[in-house]
Amino acid sequence: MTPIALEQCLQKMQVAGISQAAIDNFSHYWRLCADGATGLIPEASIRPLLDPPQLDQVQVSDADARAALQQTVVIKLNGGLGTSMGLDRAKTLLTVRDGLTFLDLIVRQVQHARTEHDARLPLVFMNSFRTRDDTIAHLTRYPGLAVDGLPLDFLQSAEPKILADGLRPVSWPADPSLEWCPPGHGDLYPALWGTGLLDALVEAGFRYATVANGDNLGAAPNATLAGWFAASGAPYAAEVCPRTANDRKGGHLAVRISDGQLILRDTAQTAPEEMDFFTDEHRHPFFHANNLWLDLVQVRETLRARNGVLGLPLIRNDKTVDPGDPDSPKVIQLESAMGAAIEVFHCATAIAVGRDRFLPVKTTNELMLLRSDVFDLGADGRLHSQVERIPEIDLDGTHYKLIDDFDALVTVAPSLRRAERLRVRGPWRFDAPAAVVGDVDLADPGAPRSYR
Repeated sequence: MTPIALEQCLQKMQVAGISQAAIDNFSHYWRLCADGATGLIPEASIRPLLDPPQLDQVQVSDADARAALQQTVVIKLNGGLGTSMGLDRAKTLLTVRDGLTFLDLIVRQVQHARTEHDARLPLVFMNSFRTRDDTIAHLTRYPGLAVDGLPLDFLQSAEPKILADGLRPVSWPADPSLEWCPPGHGDLYPALWGTGLLDALVEAGFRYATVANGDNLGAAPNATLAGWFAASGAPYAAEVCPRTANDRKGGHLAVRISDGQLILRDTAQTAPEEMDFFTDEHRHPFFHANNLWLDLVQVRETLRARNGVLGLPLIRNDKTVDPGDPDSPKVIQLESAMGAAIEVFHCATAIAVGRDRFLPVKTTNELMLLRSDVFDLGADGRLHSQVERIPEIDLDGTHYKLIDDFDALVTVAPSLRRAERLRVRGPWRFDAPAAVVGDVDLADPGAPRSYR
């Protein structure tokens, strides 16, 4: 018998026209939440991943690499609005440098790989209902981008936020859009399944997919990786990077002791008293880059066998219905991570790649780096590091957190090639060519002041 609160949620989704695959997955996670599932992974239940294969040691022929890339589709996650940076549209519409956005550089990367490897290489975005229109409008400037009648995007699902007290769908007449939330990027799999895109890709002759966040410009199409993955025969592979002290918050892969299965553990799946283990870069020396490789045929078979529900670990995200109002009703967002699918596939694997494949922009700190001379923009659409060690940037959140404030203060990115660390407190203006050398700590000047 279906609980009344769940029935209310499912009815709300049906009225909104949500796909049956999304409804089935939401129902699965709602029941887990109702049963008290926490998704926590104890340290005693895992052992660290210590010796994944290394990309720089992979040997694959040019012919095999090209053949694999010719069967590959590029999928970019593009559901985020970048609200933490004050954006109200897709983060990938943010200008990176030279007047080019994330979207522009992603397209350049794909077009370059198509030419270099004579590959069809479709580019498909997983949009949310908040990012779709602006993204598709921007992509109209690339008339030859779509391939073989395949769409340029598919839509991430939406689900109701549920009240922490009673698990019923929340009602918020002041702004009904806040009653809904995305289900996390674990929705990749039911969205591919429920939209019919997975079938369309396989029927069009595509066997593999490379998947990454849209704000990670390091995850460009890579023929060597495609060839390695094809040769592995694995249904699923994750890219990992060597961990430093600056990567302590990132999720990592581990080996489940009970069965030897690779799994993903994130911060939300770690008990507070075990965070010292989680953040120990020596104990867990690789972090999960959220760059994935999928065998579309094997993924489809698994989804078909599971009726579209992979059953990924629950991530319970406790929020308020209005993120800007801490006094608004407490709600739960039921989420999952696409990287957690590694535990579904018994022969899944991982590969260690260089930091050049991990260039995310989560804050204006990273944006300053990408706009600086630390990176050169190549004709291939990639940002190529010009330093051995990326400097650490720590900008005052009061003055630089929001993109409009950042752009007002940083009109000319400083030279950072000789920098080790830049810490800024207060409203410093970077409005003329200037260099940061070594370890620089700028104290609050009280009033706006230009850095020279």
